[in-house]
Amino acid sequence: MLKNFIMLLSSVKMTILSAFFLCVAFVFLLLGYKPIVNPAIFTIFISGLPIVYKGLNKLFYNHFISSQLLISIAMLASILIGEYIAAGEVALIMVVGEILEHKTINRAKKGVERLLNLSPKIVRKINGKNDVIVPISEVKINDIIRVLPGETIPVDGVIILGSTSINFATLTGEALPVDKNTGDKVMAGTINCFGCIDVKVEEIKDTYLQKMINLIKLAENKKAPTQKIVDKCAKVLIPCALLLSIFVYFITDEIIKAVTILVVFCPCALILATPISIIAAIGHGTKNGVLIKSGDALEEMGKVDTFVFDKTGTLTHGNICISDVVAADNICKDDLIKQVASLEKYSEHPIAKTIVEFAKNKNIELAEVDNSEIVAGKGIKGTFKDTNLYSGNMDFIAENGIVIDKKVKNNVEKYAKEGKAIVIIADNNKVHGLICFSDEIRTTSFEVVQKLIKQNLTPIILSGDNEEAVNYFAKKLMFPYAFGNLLPTEKARKIEELQKLNKHVCMIGDGINDAGALKTANVGISMGKIGADITIENSDITLINDNIESILYLKRLSTATISTIKTNISISMGLNILGITLSILGILTPLSGAIMHNIGSIIVVLNAGRLYNRKI
Repeated sequence: MLKNFIMLLSSVKMTILSAFFLCVAFVFLLLGYKPIVNPAIFTIFISGLPIVYKGLNKLFYNHFISSQLLISIAMLASILIGEYIAAGEVALIMVVGEILEHKTINRAKKGVERLLNLSPKIVRKINGKNDVIVPISEVKINDIIRVLPGETIPVDGVIILGSTSINFATLTGEALPVDKNTGDKVMAGTINCFGCIDVKVEEIKDTYLQKMINLIKLAENKKAPTQKIVDKCAKVLIPCALLLSIFVYFITDEIIKAVTILVVFCPCALILATPISIIAAIGHGTKNGVLIKSGDALEEMGKVDTFVFDKTGTLTHGNICISDVVAADNICKDDLIKQVASLEKYSEHPIAKTIVEFAKNKNIELAEVDNSEIVAGKGIKGTFKDTNLYSGNMDFIAENGIVIDKKVKNNVEKYAKEGKAIVIIADNNKVHGLICFSDEIRTTSFEVVQKLIKQNLTPIILSGDNEEAVNYFAKKLMFPYAFGNLLPTEKARKIEELQKLNKHVCMIGDGINDAGALKTANVGISMGKIGADITIENSDITLINDNIESILYLKRLSTATISTIKTNISISMGLNILGITLSILGILTPLSGAIMHNIGSIIVVLNAGRLYNRKI
């Protein structure tokens, strides 16, 4: 009950009300009006009570001397000598500083919930010859479930009937669907793109998807907030303040001087130094297409020496496109495209749609195909101008008795090593050609990698894509290190291995499969335009415009922010020393000392404002 009441008093609305009462008290003081009840008393109650509660709570339960305890002592001393405005002022500034800091470090907590929603709550369980809809909770190991086209697979298991193409983007980030046949394993959270499949359940609770959720939770718990600078200094500040105040009182026998020293010692400007600078930096980032969610992330960004990139959707655009059209010697490329597009127009496969769109963009008129038959996970066949045509993978072509010569095999091997998906087109007698599909590299990727290397920073690729595709991209972009075939847990493990080598790691990714790695890294950066919601919510920074060049800007912004914070801390500490000196000399009173805090706070805010408008 008390805790809830304290939280209510600490709210933004109550803080505004507290500031109103303090302003009224100042107006009355200037007018020389002495009300029966000083309005500043309400400020002390609203803003001061939470400070006293937190200070005592940390002292007795955490055995920690905090800045709140020093503020509480100064408030009490001011109240005892009737300086209510001074007591209210230091309390209000403290609360405002805490609110500003909380607004810079609070993160969305909905990420794990969204990841949980990837797993269906109901499934089709095979009961005899029929399938019945049941809750996922009623499914057991070795049960058989049916997954229709377009549905999300709810469990880890093995296909016992049917063929299909599976979108593994949630787990691996792979842009191209993967063909799966009877005997192949499938995983929870992935999407069945095409055929109807029956799956034997192997795992329900400890699925790869659940491991991802656990990974995010574990990484979140590891990342404790950076302790406040003033709290680090509190163990020194409080004894010094008390001893100096007592010493001055015994030497001068003036209680006003002793209380003024306590008020001056309150680190009001110091409390604002960090959050105000961070808010200015966050505003600067927003102007430049970068959403920064955490002050800790800005601090850590300055220490980062290793940049880990996901491949698909980060270094590339994440869109499937036709990269190569290879036609047989006696066949025109446009004719080859017409054949395959006419055949594939009946398919809903993503690759088929890409082929049809490509033909339309080239103004190639599609022909009618008879006897069209789709073989899930393999290809499609039909009759084109009285000729049987086949379009699919190498196994599909071979199964239909078509001889694949050495030249075609060499081409398939060549393009496969470049990480490209390949569709072969053939008739009953020979192969007409092949079409290759790839993901387009961002134009800025190469430049960013080279600039990182020139700054003695290490760029690395960690991807769920196949090893050959990753190595091809790494060689093309001149990455010194690259790793492929990684599941989300393996990505996070690689980052942990780097951290054990005392590396400060920044992870840049876009897919759900990157969420755990983003949380594990010292700084997690997500791609905003194409990034999944879960990825954006579990990252520290989001590139709203998807420009990976912004990571270089973030390094500069971090340096400028830390410099501004250090300057603000120096200003606030310098004012404290000046205030203490003036207090000992009797020049300052508790009220004028509190006003001096306001001046210091204004200077800190103005200096932070310079950061917002600075060219970085």
